[in-house]
Amino acid sequence: MKKIGIIGSGAVGKALGKGFLKYGYDTTIASRSEEKRAALITEIGGSIKTAGFSETAKSAEIIILAVKGSIARNVIEQCGIENFSGKTVIDTTNPIADSPPQNGVLKYFTSLENSLMEDLQSMNTKAHFVKAFSSVGSSLMVDPNFDGLKPGMFICGNNEDAKKEVQTILLKFGWEVEDMGMAEAARAIEPLAMLWCIPGMREGKWSHAFKLLKK
Repeated sequence: MKKIGIIGSGAVGKALGKGFLKYGYDTTIASRSEEKRAALITEIGGSIKTAGFSETAKSAEIIILAVKGSIARNVIEQCGIENFSGKTVIDTTNPIADSPPQNGVLKYFTSLENSLMEDLQSMNTKAHFVKAFSSVGSSLMVDPNFDGLKPGMFICGNNEDAKKEVQTILLKFGWEVEDMGMAEAARAIEPLAMLWCIPGMREGKWSHAFKLLKK
């Protein structure tokens, strides 16, 4: 299995870090702070490794981008764009604006004519971005339990081999995979986070996921 490098040490990064360790992946999680790295080793446990941004991106074979959407471009530059070249990048980000939600609805800094993932792909054309884990909470990202019913994870990206790699991971993590096609589909996938957050913002309910029903 390929080496995993997680860029971002918030709730999403830590949840996915534990998941990759559980399923036997050699996993490194990045943080700028040596103090934070020490805390991550204690908090995540297992055989987790820690390193700086550029070192993590360079050594990884699959990169997980798990940072705030508003700083994603800056973080990639800090990691070194060349360190993403030729690699699958699982993009968990959403373009959430800094302004507060309106009646439980998040505000985005993108439009329906362009997504954050397309923007990130255009600045790093040699990487293979795949949108995933962007429309569910961190507590449900690994082994989601809905009484035996598997939820669906919507993905998209321009590289078929990269999407196959992501699909393999998602199947291990307990998801059904719904491939929505090329990068432009992120224009539809990213807003699902807005919909997912509404029950949480309005009613404090966060234990739900999406599923595409087919016949």
